[in-house]
Amino acid sequence: MTRRERLMATLAGLPVDRPAVSFYELNALDQDPGDKDPYNIYSHRSWKALLDLIREKTDRIVMRKLPLADPLPGDIQSSEHIDENGSLHTTQTIKTGGHTFSCRTRRDLDIDTIWHLEHWLKHTQDLQAWLSLPELELELEPDVSPILAAEAQLGDSGIVMIDLADPLCQAAEMFDMQTYMVLALTETKLFHRLLERFARRLQQQVACIAKLLPGRLWRVYGPEYAAPPYMPPALFREFVVPYDRPLIESIHAQGGYARIHSHGHLRDILDDIVATGCVGLDPVEPPPQGDVTLDYVRERYGGQLVLFGNLELVDLETLRPDQFAEKVRTALEQGTKGQGRGFVLMPSASPIGRELSPATLRNYEIMVEIAEAFGA
Repeated sequence: MTRRERLMATLAGLPVDRPAVSFYELNALDQDPGDKDPYNIYSHRSWKALLDLIREKTDRIVMRKLPLADPLPGDIQSSEHIDENGSLHTTQTIKTGGHTFSCRTRRDLDIDTIWHLEHWLKHTQDLQAWLSLPELELELEPDVSPILAAEAQLGDSGIVMIDLADPLCQAAEMFDMQTYMVLALTETKLFHRLLERFARRLQQQVACIAKLLPGRLWRVYGPEYAAPPYMPPALFREFVVPYDRPLIESIHAQGGYARIHSHGHLRDILDDIVATGCVGLDPVEPPPQGDVTLDYVRERYGGQLVLFGNLELVDLETLRPDQFAEKVRTALEQGTKGQGRGFVLMPSASPIGRELSPATLRNYEIMVEIAEAFGA
């Protein structure tokens, strides 16, 4: 089978020659060693062997954001400056309806992530002001050419996965974590108004894009914001299921495959995740990071869900090769047990430091070697 065929058969619940193996965010299409941007960590020579391995051996799943119309009201003014440590600071400001909203981020030279220092909404009054603004008219003319271009570049080596932040993700990320949790728990009706505002736009846009790009894999992320221990299971049912289910129905109506992304604890919300109608789940983190094993999920919903996981990044970066190999074998045995829909061997995240250690590289190689031998 080609790598693309293997992934598509896995999603459809069809037989495959061996379990697929993906390195999650790392796909050797978006990580460009030749990019001269000083914030490009992949220009370091330590990444070359891993990127070659990804390109040549892994079942590549390339994430692409949805080409959504910006849900922020008004024009965004943006400014940047670099501090004495080389970190890039970006400030964005919106002045509309007699109110000023602002957010600030920082990006460091040697870490491939963006730190949010200030969020758009700081308190209940900000939320009320935001909700009082008129909703912009939605123009459904999405540009899907970047997704098609990525598919053309991949050829038979993999697939593109459309990345969708659900209404809860969009709402929660308007605040810092503490403010979000307090407000969602104490101003639930007001918070639902924000969820509904995002959901209205998303429903139209997802339905449109699913028609333009039928049969694709989608990753729906954000449900973990309402998962234990952050929120009780009752609020997961309230904040996730009724808002994500219509989006997933639109995806599936066009032959697509929706995969829910939720780190951490799953035991008390697994039934509710399945109630969204999804057909995939990642990363199914093992204890102690999570609270269920692959065996547990496979036994209960293996016929309905393609499972993606469940190797922890901390293990990938810190365990000796023989120790990590045991983790890989366990994941493959549990993930493929019985008559399950399918399994993709995958870590829960990817390294974000500029220099990749030889030990981490070796553990990535072990994932591929054991997956190939497992198939044989």
